Amino acid sequence: MATATSNGLVSQNHVGAVHPSPANKSDDKKKTEKVSEDDAKINYMERAQWLRPAVLGANDGLVSVASLMMGVGAVKKDPKAMLLAGFAGLVSGACGMAIGEFVAVYTQYDVEIGQMKRDMEMSVGGEKDLEMEMEKRTLPNPLQATLASAVSFSIGALIPLLSAAFVQCYMTRLIVLVATATLALVVFGRVAAQLGKTPKFKSHVRFLLGGWIAMAITFGLTKLLGTSDLM
Repeated sequence: MATATSNGLVSQNHVGAVHPSPANKSDDKKKTEKVSEDDAKINYMERAQWLRPAVLGANDGLVSVASLMMGVGAVKKDPKAMLLAGFAGLVSGACGMAIGEFVAVYTQYDVEIGQMKRDMEMSVGGEKDLEMEMEKRTLPNPLQATLASAVSFSIGALIPLLSAAFVQCYMTRLIVLVATATLALVVFGRVAAQLGKTPKFKSHVRFLLGGWIAMAITFGLTKLLGTSDLM
């Protein structure tokens, strides 16, 4: 648009839409391609071998120990009783998760190896085909799953245990326990969704609902049993 100035000269003001430069488009395209290449390099089936027991262990440790402490807290206000129950749940749960995961994954490993050997007997290539198949397939790792389960269960169980360790007031202790468990469930859901590239909202809902239901049922039934004539 042309405008007259005080000295009689005419200046041209060009006002138009700002378009992204080709260089910016090229940079964005390269970043997108790099992210796609990084995702393509990740073997999510292989990652699932340790992700499943790790997520299961952390969630199980958190929910089991928090629910156990809530159940004891429903009938006993003594903080020592709640802490002892939580510690016993941590040790027994970590051992149980580790042993159970080792047995389950090793059984799966034996089944897959047995099936591959049966396929080898029917194939022409024999042992060569078996070796090639073992290199292609991602076989389950029992030791990896065992360690992931035990460590993650212990980490998850420590969260409610430590959150209630220094709170003397009974009601405050229960509130802190539930709030800490809820926050940890949100974090676990986020981490699981991020590592597995799954929908974050659904992961959060699954973790939160499962934890809340377990704590509520344990607290309610223990409270009911504690106030009944059976005790």
